[in-house]
Amino acid sequence: MKRFSQLAIPYIVWAALMLVLPMALIALYSFTNQGNSIIAFSFTLEHYAKFFTDPDFLLILWRSILIAVKTTIICLFLGYPAAYFISKSSEKAQNLLVLCITIPMWINMLVRTYAWIGLLSEGGLIQRILAVFGLGKTELLYTEGAVLLGMVYNFLPFMILQIQTSLAKMDNSLLEASADLGASPVQTFRRVTLPLSLPGVINGITLVFLPAVSSFFIPKLLGGGQYFLIGNMIENQFITVGEWNFGSAISMIMAIIMMLLMMAVRKIEIRNQGGKEA
Repeated sequence: MKRFSQLAIPYIVWAALMLVLPMALIALYSFTNQGNSIIAFSFTLEHYAKFFTDPDFLLILWRSILIAVKTTIICLFLGYPAAYFISKSSEKAQNLLVLCITIPMWINMLVRTYAWIGLLSEGGLIQRILAVFGLGKTELLYTEGAVLLGMVYNFLPFMILQIQTSLAKMDNSLLEASADLGASPVQTFRRVTLPLSLPGVINGITLVFLPAVSSFFIPKLLGGGQYFLIGNMIENQFITVGEWNFGSAISMIMAIIMMLLMMAVRKIEIRNQGGKEA
């Protein structure tokens, strides 16, 4: 046991330097008003007050949460049928389909997002296809729809893989027992398959919503700077404006929102496990 504890020391040191220390510095900056220097500082709550008293900032936060919710819902409705189809395929087909889903993830997300600029731009492939149906003049790039499309494209694999993992682990004898008891396929899905796949659904929702609500380069590239989200706002405060303290305060607010969401998801998961055990 002592040997395993010693093996964990490098990880603990790495986590302290790469995770705990940066978060501690961000928290410190968010409660100070001394620019980007911590040599001399005084504690204040003015940065948090500035955020919550300005309707423009709250609007950006609401817009970010709203598009993250939209992204999550679309990924769920697209990802569940895809995951269900994969789980019902043969083992060889499952491996091939999962590989097809994961191959695009091997390419950097920034490069994949850049590719959509060419597809959605004026005279691009998608606009040419729409022109065949008389919709060639439709503006595609630098819109909310383009940002939403980019987020769904980038985060959909996380939803599919989580749900597919839960469905693949499901005991097929339960489905056979449900059919033997006279349940229809719809009843079997609603009472057996769906409840057993909820852990994967919950994990998928978490893995999609959290990066979507804080994404900054997808709105920046596909929104053309016209669709400003909370991630862009944080980036702007640190890089363009130089307001490290205010940017740190916004980062802390987002971190608290994400932690609350993860706590709620965890409670739902525990309640679901308790219901199954009962």
